[in-house]
Amino acid sequence: MSSTTAPPIAPSTRRKAVLAASLGNFIEWFEYTLYGFFAAAIAMNFFPGGASSLIPTFAVFGVAFVLRPLGAITFGHFGDRIGRRTVLAVVIVGMSLATFVIGALPTYETAGFAAPVLLLLARAVQGFSAGGEFGGATAFMVEYAPPGRRSFYGSWQFFTQFLGALTASAFGTVLSTVLSEQAVNAWGWRIPFLLTLPLGLIGLYLRLKMDETPEFQRDAGTAESAAPLLVTVREHGRSVLTIIGMIISGTTATYLVQAFLPAYLVQSVGLPQRQVFTAMLIGLALLVGSVPLWALLADRCGRHKPFLVASPLATAIGTVPAFLLLLHGSFASTVAGYVLMTVLFSPALGSLATAMSDLFPTEIRYSGLSLAYGTAVSVFGGFTPLILASLADTTGSHLAPAAYLTGTAVISLTAALLLPETGSRAR
Repeated sequence: MSSTTAPPIAPSTRRKAVLAASLGNFIEWFEYTLYGFFAAAIAMNFFPGGASSLIPTFAVFGVAFVLRPLGAITFGHFGDRIGRRTVLAVVIVGMSLATFVIGALPTYETAGFAAPVLLLLARAVQGFSAGGEFGGATAFMVEYAPPGRRSFYGSWQFFTQFLGALTASAFGTVLSTVLSEQAVNAWGWRIPFLLTLPLGLIGLYLRLKMDETPEFQRDAGTAESAAPLLVTVREHGRSVLTIIGMIISGTTATYLVQAFLPAYLVQSVGLPQRQVFTAMLIGLALLVGSVPLWALLADRCGRHKPFLVASPLATAIGTVPAFLLLLHGSFASTVAGYVLMTVLFSPALGSLATAMSDLFPTEIRYSGLSLAYGTAVSVFGGFTPLILASLADTTGSHLAPAAYLTGTAVISLTAALLLPETGSRAR
């Protein structure tokens, strides 16, 4: 790598870089959470057939994740070869346009079999585009960070992810309050999906206005960057596997909380939709507020590993108690269950993105992050609602999803314990 010192960067430029990267994360998770929140409404509109319609609805949600690793490989390659900024501009257009299309699709009643097919195609485009978001956005944030603030800058990756989820939760709560359940299921669910297009255009403008990151400008053109994916697999395969192991628990927990539980608690536990949305809103608000605090603490102590270990350990211990609260059936217990679930996996979120970034050199960082994250989310994220719904249906046990999450937490705990410390004190 070159040792050339990068010119000073104005604090306002760093803030704009974080905002430009954050908007794509926001849109991605805004849509994913909306799909989970309104899974019951989507099932009614595209897969009529009673309670069993949730299975194909979650299957379509999961199929998009099959294309995510392909998007990760494609966008990661070009992001390391030609730069983060241009590739991230393409990514945000694909995500926002596909999400808008979902909100505008005809129903099964008006278009027949074409309706679910179009839904599947829109989700496929969304998934392919989203494959290039995490790696590029994370690299963009971390590479613009000033010394001693890398965890805080990297934490905006997860902060804006869950802010998108929180905003979607707020939309669900408001819509279910001001509209009847029939109106929400008929057309109200479409409103937030349609809003992603103007958000995407704003994000496109901001990303095109930014310069490349100083680290990329310094290290671009090195011999290693000629085939970033091959270099990643050949020389950094262990790092990829370690990241996959570390994030499967948090990924599973995230999609369980945001995509599986809303519909499951309504259909199987019998909770009113408005109460479920409100409980999730409270839990996510606490989670969003905690992420930057954990990040500031990680920067202050200069270590990542204690936080990366704490989250899966807490999840392994506390998941069953949290589920028992959720399944109790009262509004108060549902709020308590959601709060406990979000608290369990929050400590790692302040430093995880930066710890992952530090495992790869600049010239292959986009590819390495995209490959690791895209693979983990594809297997343990998108199909989580389908797996959990099938487990609960097959076993007849409401605690089957809790057992599944506990198992993933044990894997993530093992990976975190094996991870070398990448914080500032280890450098």
